[in-house]
Amino acid sequence: MATLEVKDLHVSVQDEEKKQEKEILKGVNLKMKTGEIHAIMGPNGTGKSTLSQTIMGQPNYHVTQGDILLNGESIVDMPVDERARKGLFLAMQYPAEIQGVTNAEFLRAAINARRSADDQISVMDFIKKLDKNLKLLDMSESMTERYLNEGFSGGEKKRNEILQLLMIEPSFAILDEIDSGLDIDALKVVSKGVNSMRGDNFGSLIITHYQRLLNYIVPDTVHVMMDGRIVKTGGPDLAKKLEDEGYAGLRDELGLDIKLVDDED
Repeated sequence: MATLEVKDLHVSVQDEEKKQEKEILKGVNLKMKTGEIHAIMGPNGTGKSTLSQTIMGQPNYHVTQGDILLNGESIVDMPVDERARKGLFLAMQYPAEIQGVTNAEFLRAAINARRSADDQISVMDFIKKLDKNLKLLDMSESMTERYLNEGFSGGEKKRNEILQLLMIEPSFAILDEIDSGLDIDALKVVSKGVNSMRGDNFGSLIITHYQRLLNYIVPDTVHVMMDGRIVKTGGPDLAKKLEDEGYAGLRDELGLDIKLVDDED
C-alpha cells in the first residue's frame, strides 16, 4: 500500500500585476492511500489546480510552509521527472501539444523511464498493451502515430490523458478537471478508463467542479476547498449536496467569511 499525504501546505505564486507573491493555498491537509479515490470540489479560484500542480512539482508554485509526503518521504524538493518515476501522474486540465513526438513514442519512453535499463518493455509487449487500452477507450490506432496532442480536439486530449494513465500505471493519479468540455459519451469512456484502474495498487485524486463526473467515478471521499483550504470532508453524498445547494449554501452553513468568485458584486 502506497500513501500520499499533504501536510499544512501553504503555497504562493508570483502575482505579475502586483509584482509580489500571492498566497493561494493556506494550510491544506489531505491523506490518501492506494485503493482509494478522493475527489476535491470547490468554486473557481479556490486553489484546486494549484494543489494539483504543486503536488506534481510545477516550479512556478512555491511551497512556503508544510510538506508533501509520498510513502513517508518528502517530495517537495524533487523535480517533476523524479516524482513521476516514484509513481505520481498528473492529467492536466489543458494538456500541452508536442510536435515531433508521436503518442506511441511518448508512451513507450514514459513507461521505460520508470523501469531499469535491463527491464525495458519489449516492442511486442508494448503493442499488446497499447492495443488493449485503445480498445477500452474506443480510440483509433491512428491516434498513436499522431504527434502528442497536436491538433487534437478537447475530448481527444482527455482520452489521450487517460490512455497515458492506463499505459504508465502510476501509484497515484491526479486528474485535474478531466470532465471539462466532454460530452456525455466521452465522459463515459474516460470514466470507464479510470474505473478500470481501481484496485489495491492505484489511488486517484479527482479535481472537479461538478457532481456529474462523480456519478460515473464514485469517490470514497469528497473534500471541499474554499479560500485555499479544505473546509469539509465527507462521502459521496457531500458531492450531491453541493449539487443541490451550491457552494454558497455550504459556506453559510459552516459560517465562513469567504467571498466566492461567483458572488455578485
